[in-house]
Amino acid sequence: MLSLRRAFRECVLKGDKLNLQQSWNTHKALSTAASSVQELPRYDLPLRKDTERPLSKSSNRRDGLKDAKPFSSFLTDNFQRQHDYLRISITEKCNLRCLYCMPEEGVPQSPQPDLLTTPEIVLLSSIFVSQGVSKIRLTGGEPTVRRDILPLMQQIGALRSHGLRELCLTTNGLNLARKLDSMVEAGLTGVNLSLDTLDPWQFQIMTRRKGFEAVMKSIDRILHMNKLGAGIKLKINCVVMRGVNEREIVLFVEMGRDKDVEVRFIEYMPFDGNKWSQGKMLSYKEMLDIIRQKYPTLRKVADHKNDTSKTYEIPGFVGKMGFITSMTHNFCGTCNRLRITSDGNLKVCLFGNAEVSLRDILRKSNGNQPIDEQAFEAMKQIEMGRKQGLGDAHSPLGSSSNERELLEVIGMAVSRKKEKHAGMGELENMKNRPMILIDNKYYRGPKALFQKMGSRPAGRSHNIPLNLLPFIPSSTYARLYSSKATPAQMNNIGSEMGKSSMNDTSDSTPSQAHKLTHLTQSGDAHMVSISSKQPTKRTAVAVCSVHFSNKVAIPLIRDNQAKKGDVLGVARIAGIMAAKRTSDLIPLCHPIAITHVNIDLQISHEDGSDTEPSSPAPSTSIPWSGTGQGDGYKWPSSTPESVPCKAFGSVEVTATVSCDGKTGVEMEALTAASTAALTIYDMCKAVDKGMRVEGLRVVRKEGGKSGTWVEGVHDSEK
Repeated sequence: MLSLRRAFRECVLKGDKLNLQQSWNTHKALSTAASSVQELPRYDLPLRKDTERPLSKSSNRRDGLKDAKPFSSFLTDNFQRQHDYLRISITEKCNLRCLYCMPEEGVPQSPQPDLLTTPEIVLLSSIFVSQGVSKIRLTGGEPTVRRDILPLMQQIGALRSHGLRELCLTTNGLNLARKLDSMVEAGLTGVNLSLDTLDPWQFQIMTRRKGFEAVMKSIDRILHMNKLGAGIKLKINCVVMRGVNEREIVLFVEMGRDKDVEVRFIEYMPFDGNKWSQGKMLSYKEMLDIIRQKYPTLRKVADHKNDTSKTYEIPGFVGKMGFITSMTHNFCGTCNRLRITSDGNLKVCLFGNAEVSLRDILRKSNGNQPIDEQAFEAMKQIEMGRKQGLGDAHSPLGSSSNERELLEVIGMAVSRKKEKHAGMGELENMKNRPMILIDNKYYRGPKALFQKMGSRPAGRSHNIPLNLLPFIPSSTYARLYSSKATPAQMNNIGSEMGKSSMNDTSDSTPSQAHKLTHLTQSGDAHMVSISSKQPTKRTAVAVCSVHFSNKVAIPLIRDNQAKKGDVLGVARIAGIMAAKRTSDLIPLCHPIAITHVNIDLQISHEDGSDTEPSSPAPSTSIPWSGTGQGDGYKWPSSTPESVPCKAFGSVEVTATVSCDGKTGVEMEALTAASTAALTIYDMCKAVDKGMRVEGLRVVRKEGGKSGTWVEGVHDSEK
């Protein structure tokens, strides 16, 4: 494997192929014009041990194994998993509207400057390849709708000379057939094609679009090219939903009777706004039973080390079948995958919601502006001039602080990857990131409770589709957003927190202040009309806490060892779901088009997790005489003395909800916080029946006629 510097040097040496073989070297400042580019200070970064020249073609396999170089530490996590597989989302757009994936009208798209440019995708690809990545998969959205998909694949495919072995594509196949030949020439080695039905009419119902014939044409074209020696690995991904397409499982299997294709059945997953329920999910064991009813000779095939699917075959069949069992049997132990989203965020786990922006670091060399072709050409000219000035084509090149920072951020993110994920509840994106991806920011520190929702920085942009929810018109659905406060905002918030007042003064008259708007003059309850109100940006923050009564729960939560799974992850999703369903739970609430939901869960007071408190927490009881059947016992009272000991820890819940509408979101925030807390209770009650949920309240609201209100802050002090 080549170092970053040598990879870029070889790129420069082949100037006539620069647009096909681009490697990144950020020791130069970039701009959109070559004349304005200036050098940044260079720092020496030690060459990696894997910078030796690659094995010659005459070397045999034994010599290759003997001289194998160590894998990059940046891509090796704390469990010695080596991440040599990178998935890159190159677009948010899709030309289908699958029922379980996105609303019929589509989803709002991120601003173009927020998305990775083609040079940025190539530069990031070259960095990961230089560190040991041997397989890159392009996903979306639907990657084939990107206009420059072919030039992009040509440039990434050129990285084969630097160690890339596989260039793959995940697609719905609608546009694939007419681009396939050029893609193969660019280096395409594998295609994962998403197809959930073999019925043309069912296809139109499930995708809300026509195109079944085009998809089948793409499949046939791949198979034909393979007969001619193209060597494209074809896999068909089918999401199985009970009551929808499970009757077609055998039909999919029979595709492999005389066709070299692997059909992979995917267990239907939640966390996508698709009204998921366990009743809809068909486990892979149930799928196996369905297949064995017709083909009892079905047998297991040995899987490769990093396979995500369990592979089976039927004797006499050319093709195979696989099962992706994310819901029932995870495959974390051999995970070797990393993901880069279309807006440049690195995700180390499909089920995790932690992300870090690589694009923001990448653009520091270009004044925080997108790196376009002109800027990259300027970088090329500077590097070529520097090489000519040195007079030595093989001399080592400098390395910038940005490059160092990027590698350190990547290494830190990979090192923090968990050993395993929970089986339920934290699916943040599927292969094309079409499902709900929210709660990807964690507000840390006391100021987080009162964080203002300002404009979102370019590096934190996310396209988050929502599915149609029952009883709510599709017009109410919008993408969810994350926000980050500026330092000035945080300082201002801190000054507000320093002020205190026990009273809240309203600008309204006394008669208005004491009027219950949900009651008519006759005292009947009704829904308040908001037709005359003007839409404004509204935000509400609600908090509560779950206190534990013994030392068992906190370590289980912290280490993700709870019997029911990832406590905080499931609670987070429960809170998000509850916010969206508030109007179904609270009779007089209006349905609201929520634009942002964030559930922050903080474990606090862990000092008692490993030691007993100095004295047991006092409690009082009152006798209960029972029913006369000998079942009388002492029932714990609700007096303050029975509060669980704080030494055993607690989980602090903060729910932040925003919308652009005519009414506030206080109820949504309260519902989200309380539901998240109750979910924690439910998942931990097996080990702690003395938990308490306390302190549910709104601590901040913004927007509307009354403006901003903060708990404990007098209106005149705001």
